[in-house]
Amino acid sequence: MAEQDNLERTLVIIKPDAIQRRLVGEILTRFERRGLRIIAMKLIKIDRPLAEKHYAEHQAKPFYEPLIQFITAAPAVVMVLEGYRAISAVRNMMGATNPAEAEPGTIRADFAMQTRYNLVHGSDSPETAKRETDLFFAPAEIISQPRPTDPFVFE
Repeated sequence: MAEQDNLERTLVIIKPDAIQRRLVGEILTRFERRGLRIIAMKLIKIDRPLAEKHYAEHQAKPFYEPLIQFITAAPAVVMVLEGYRAISAVRNMMGATNPAEAEPGTIRADFAMQTRYNLVHGSDSPETAKRETDLFFAPAEIISQPRPTDPFVFE
């Protein structure tokens, strides 16, 4: 498999708890230092209809309503990151959903205390990344600027 086949895009949400705790810069720095590029980013207050679309797969679960209330309570930073195997890179950097189970050095292990307030969301597959990105960004809002070392350029 050629390296360009592994260049991916993923949606990341820096959740309201991270913003309230002033961790946005720390989290962004970690992603950039890893080599991921921010190709779209905005600060928004996610409204209930958008949150319901985003978390639709969790609708029947007991944590659904608290999750919707949490993500809509205060602003969040939503962004699209691009890079080599970006989806797995972001998920590994975030750590396990439950911070008590997250590996040391991950965002959640270093900064989170509770599963409900785990600071960040990242897409779990290419299909999910595409669906989630389309919920939050119009195509014109995504600006990919390849570096000379990138093996492939998105069209």
